[in-house]
Amino acid sequence: MFKSLLSLMVLLIGMAACSLPTSQSDVRPVMDRSYTLTGLNFAVAEGLTVSEENRYYPTSDIVWRGDAPGPRGDQIGAMFKTAAERNKSVIRGDVPIVIDVQLLRFHGVTERTRASIGGVYNIIFMLTVRDARTGEVIEPARRVVADLPAPGGSEAMALEHQGRTEKVEVTNFLTATLRNQLI
Repeated sequence: MFKSLLSLMVLLIGMAACSLPTSQSDVRPVMDRSYTLTGLNFAVAEGLTVSEENRYYPTSDIVWRGDAPGPRGDQIGAMFKTAAERNKSVIRGDVPIVIDVQLLRFHGVTERTRASIGGVYNIIFMLTVRDARTGEVIEPARRVVADLPAPGGSEAMALEHQGRTEKVEVTNFLTATLRNQLI
């Protein structure tokens, strides 16, 4: 009995950590933004660890299950690139820009967490805005922390049946996140 209670307490503490933001975004500079988004450069920061463990809360920098097993950094980069492409028709202004995104953390949910209680997609990246013509930095690198609630159990299953997979939901969230940072 004591062992079961102790295991439950450890599990609950670990899951509570999933729902807490790990840091804050840097303050977005106050400025007139009239950008036309023309491209995105994506990179994964050196030394990030990837976990394929099916635990409630793997202790790694990158946890992603919305694609088949494979190069997780490339899979995440593809979602950021799709998000940027979607924004090209929306972010239309006077100054053509390219954005640099350096991934610092992408902690999604494992199969075990998604099947039970859910959690949070904790996405942290550095964002730099450059003039597309000259390469000059318009907005220096700033840390962006983006957290998306990750449903679990029957709610996650219902979304899957509607075609709202993890990849669809996260890509939509990244699209909105980039738009909010650039408008």
